[in-house]
Amino acid sequence: MHKLNTYTKHATADDVTEGLDLSGKVALVTGCTNGIGTETMRVLARRGAHVLATGRTVAKVESASHGMQGHITPLALELTDLDSVNHCASTVNAMDLSPDIVILNAGRDHFGDLELVSGIEVVFFANFLGHFVLMNNLLPSMLQKNRGRIVHVASNSAYKERKGPPTVGIDFDNLRGEGHYNAPAAYGRSKLANALFAFELADRLAGTGLTSNAIHPGSVFSNIAHAASDEISQSIKDYSPNLLTTAQGAATQVYVATSPDIGELSGAFFEVCNPIETTHLNFINDRAMGKKLWQVAVEMAKNHLV
Repeated sequence: MHKLNTYTKHATADDVTEGLDLSGKVALVTGCTNGIGTETMRVLARRGAHVLATGRTVAKVESASHGMQGHITPLALELTDLDSVNHCASTVNAMDLSPDIVILNAGRDHFGDLELVSGIEVVFFANFLGHFVLMNNLLPSMLQKNRGRIVHVASNSAYKERKGPPTVGIDFDNLRGEGHYNAPAAYGRSKLANALFAFELADRLAGTGLTSNAIHPGSVFSNIAHAASDEISQSIKDYSPNLLTTAQGAATQVYVATSPDIGELSGAFFEVCNPIETTHLNFINDRAMGKKLWQVAVEMAKNHLV
């Protein structure tokens, strides 16, 4: 039985890694150019990890990491371009730097009308499908080393009723814009996909030295809503005193990626640095849906998987 820790939502990524030495560890983090990704990059590098930090361009990662202490290698990764995803994974493999830690952190929200990229709804593509391809292409080398932690940054939007995913969970017949489009539901769908991927991957990794867990970082004041209308952006700014800072928002994913207390725990959903009970949560434990999602993702990715 995992012993619960006493961290609160006000704990920072620095707090939860206090005293840790990650020297010799390789950590790949997506979405390092802003928000909790930037803070995750900073703290892991500060604790001694070699951080493979991704962003849409190398220049953006270099700018975001400027002045940070530690070893950071910028990598280009556009999650809605599977050629870019493949190139990023092959670059990591060519460097012979099999990650000990992978934090699938990058995410985007959408506040306008339906947008398709290569015929796929863009938020589902960016938040889930790109990460699915990246992770599967990194797995062979990680399995060969037989150790590693994979952290999927989901959200409580994965299971919220009314404000979460569509009423059916993953609406497989609407991933290419075939039916009604609702922006909040599309975001919830992508985050449910993150969680289902984490748990299906955990099942597939059972008996290995690799773990796979999902997390909710909390409600964080960041620029994920940069594409929102001025009215929505202003309302978020007005509410910001009630939101977590990026230092606090990065805590749970950094904890799950590094804490010696949970080295063998896999297939869990973490909030405020602790695994939560998920049996009552909408769709989170639907293993059949998770297996179908995996099959659909493989078909969508086609020739981009190793």
